Amino acid sequence: MQWANVNEQAVYANPWFRVNLADVVLPDGRHLDHFVIRLRPVAAATVVNEANEVLLLWRHRFITDSWGWELAAGVVEDGEDVAAAAAREMEEETGWRPGELSPLITAEPAGGLTDSRHHLFWAREATYTGRPVDDFESSRREWVPLELVPDMIARGQIPAAAMAAGLLMLHHLRLG
Repeated sequence: MQWANVNEQAVYANPWFRVNLADVVLPDGRHLDHFVIRLRPVAAATVVNEANEVLLLWRHRFITDSWGWELAAGVVEDGEDVAAAAAREMEEETGWRPGELSPLITAEPAGGLTDSRHHLFWAREATYTGRPVDDFESSRREWVPLELVPDMIARGQIPAAAMAAGLLMLHHLRLG
């Protein structure tokens, strides 16, 4: 049942993503035109303190017109190490510089439409460096008890799929 992408033509491109039209051959030999969104990888990070609280951002997403808790995240720049990008984004968006980052999960939130991979990391410690450079990214940054995360996800308070999955993994790793 493997589909084969035999050709792609760019329809639109900018520094953040490309929209391509792919000529896909189905297992029965038929061809199908399929749009594909090609995105840069995304890197995200958080930290869990000694009280088992996780650092989260409360933000509005204008595309879905929704509010929710998220991890600090952003695109990986050309030639940038993924973990370094996660650390950079965390400091820019929260004002906290993470200690040594450990991989949490890598997720593909919409594999049927985009090749976006989200790489999530976490640290056991962080140093406060001051007000976030990108404080426009969120309304507030808070330390949230990790034990509350599953219920927050169930109530829709952590709507981003990759972040919800990563926080559930973090909950499992720290609290069992």
